[in-house]
Parts: sequence; C-alpha cells; structure tokens
Amino acid sequence: MRVKISVLTGLLGMLLAAGCLMEPGPRGVGVSFVPILPTVVVLDAEPYYYHEGYHYHYRDHGWYYAQSRNGPWLALPHDHYPREVRYKNENNEHDRRHDGERPER
Repeated sequence: MRVKISVLTGLLGMLLAAGCLMEPGPRGVGVSFVPILPTVVVLDAEPYYYHEGYHYHYRDHGWYYAQSRNGPWLALPHDHYPREVRYKNENNEHDRRHDGERPER
C-alpha cells in the first residue's frame, strides 16, 4: 500500500512540475518555477505582462521573463509562449490590426 502511495505521489509531482519551467533562481535562492503563459495574452501600450508572480516582456516576437520588471530578463522557452498576442488600443479596446500569433518554430 505504501509503495502505491509513493508512486502516485511521485507521478502527481511530475505532472504538476511539467506545467512549469524549472530554472536556476538568483544566486543563493535555488530553483524557481516559471508558469506557462495563458493561451491569449492581451498587452496594453507597453509590451509587459504580469502573471503568477512573474513579469514578462514581449519583444522581437520573443518572450522574456523576470521576477522584477527591472530584470534580469531570461528567455522564455517557446513551449511556454501564448498561442496568441493581442493589443489594446488607446480606448482600452481590443485592436485586431495588431494581432500577433505564436511564431512557428
């Protein structure tokens, strides 16, 4: 019985960790888990997005993340990218003319 519980606990831990990126944290901090971005990200005037404790920056069709908006910025793996990037216009409405989709790998 204990073996089954240990195996199930291990499998559950692996499945939960699969949804996050494990990266070395800042010096002396250890490992940090970076969440996957939502399927659709809507950006305001600036190309920054905040999600689950991390700051994300979108530039040159690539995503970067940091624990602070001041950086240091690290490249986000492509499998953590959103499927679609949308922009709001000055009236805080969705502007379809500037929609961007996930770049092909």
